[in-house]
Amino acid sequence: MAERQQYVTLGVAEEIFAVPVTRVQEILDMRPIARLPRAPDNLLGMIDVRGEGVPVLDLRLTLGMGAAIDTENTRIVVLSVETAHGPVVLGLRADRVFEVTVLDSDALDPAPAISAGWSGHCIEGIGRRNGQFVTVLDLDRLLGNAVPAAGRAA
Repeated sequence: MAERQQYVTLGVAEEIFAVPVTRVQEILDMRPIARLPRAPDNLLGMIDVRGEGVPVLDLRLTLGMGAAIDTENTRIVVLSVETAHGPVVLGLRADRVFEVTVLDSDALDPAPAISAGWSGHCIEGIGRRNGQFVTVLDLDRLLGNAVPAAGRAA
């Protein structure tokens, strides 16, 4: 029997999102972020991760949700994303990180195709965990164009 895909589940507002555990390098407590002048709203700035500058995106703002203040549960998920310029390491600010887990089924439902103005292009699929919906993010589509060239991995 094949190993089931594992995901890191993230909380943003009241929603649950998931990213493949294979893309996650580490999960950090919130820390000071160096702001970048004239950066897009969802690009919070840069942090140092073991001597490497890593851009940090706010998942809430990237998904079109309202900003929120940091709490003791706020985390930065450091992960790898494929961009047009190659692989990039970046941080994703999430309200909280729940667990590393498998979903109730390996099969994901497709994102609903309900509107021409909304394609769900950044959603790999919809799964369930303990009966709750979990949106599995397509990191490359969601974040691949949001990273400045300076954030490229060597």
